Amino acid sequence: MQTKILSALKEADDYLSGEALSEQLGITRSAVWKHINKLKSEGYNIDSVRNRGYKLTALPDLLDSDRIAKALDGYTIARPLVILKTVDSTNEELKRRAQQGAAEGLVVASEEQTAGKGRFGRQWCGGRDGGLYFSLLLRPDLPPSDIASITLAAGYAVCLAVREFTGLPAQIKWPNDIIIGRKKLCGILTEMAAQSDKVDYVIVGIGINVNNETFPEVIADKATSLALEAGHTWDRSDFLSCVLRILNKVLSNFFISLSMEDVEHFNSLCATIGREVTVQRNGQTITGTAVTVSATGELIIRTSEGRELTVSSGEVTVQGIY
Repeated sequence: MQTKILSALKEADDYLSGEALSEQLGITRSAVWKHINKLKSEGYNIDSVRNRGYKLTALPDLLDSDRIAKALDGYTIARPLVILKTVDSTNEELKRRAQQGAAEGLVVASEEQTAGKGRFGRQWCGGRDGGLYFSLLLRPDLPPSDIASITLAAGYAVCLAVREFTGLPAQIKWPNDIIIGRKKLCGILTEMAAQSDKVDYVIVGIGINVNNETFPEVIADKATSLALEAGHTWDRSDFLSCVLRILNKVLSNFFISLSMEDVEHFNSLCATIGREVTVQRNGQTITGTAVTVSATGELIIRTSEGRELTVSSGEVTVQGIY
């Protein structure tokens, strides 16, 4: 009912009386008043004037599923798109839906995550803070060994989207972060369920700091947002539409075959290249200079002894970047 009232207020050119809403929706004026107050509590600015009625004067910063779906008309991604008010984790919610047979392309976004997570089991802050938190379901016909580079393809897409939508100089920190300057803007967590030779599903979880103004003390000196970098807020619905559109294109190319042009462009946007890196892998510490990222997503580093090593996983510290 709140959705119907909101639609009526959006379509009205001026004040809409409680009586008119009551007749239009088949509910009492008291019920109209209760729904109006609920909308106000959710952040909608609704002006109430005696003998005139109600007028919507400002919308809250909430994701608009109708507008996003319209922007993605003709694309295979976000079919369907589910937007939740709160969830433990968009990745966990998508796992539940995948296990129930949800089809490829489903995107779940949420205004709030109560138990968001990053790589290595770390917590990902995801309150109602202006961030963008969503996960994409894929069911690729690939062996599990070919899945790792999906994270890099997703990171490449997000980096391109940030640059296109905002003009800000976003870069990629191998393997799964997007940065601006030396601070983290976005993290990506890819999870999968698979048998020995076949992938059941892959979930790509993405968290982007969009209109965040502050961060918890533990990450305040390492994190940034689009709003902090640009000095103004952004329309999150339009931005999510842009991210999903470019994700659709990049992942479509990825599943066919990334071109050398794509690989070269990825490397040009990768802030890790040319920097000293330290990799923790299997209890060993490897230090060297990042040379390039291969077409299959591995980081190639050159040690001080001149040996080239291929790194496909592990905890990576990049000199000069958080």
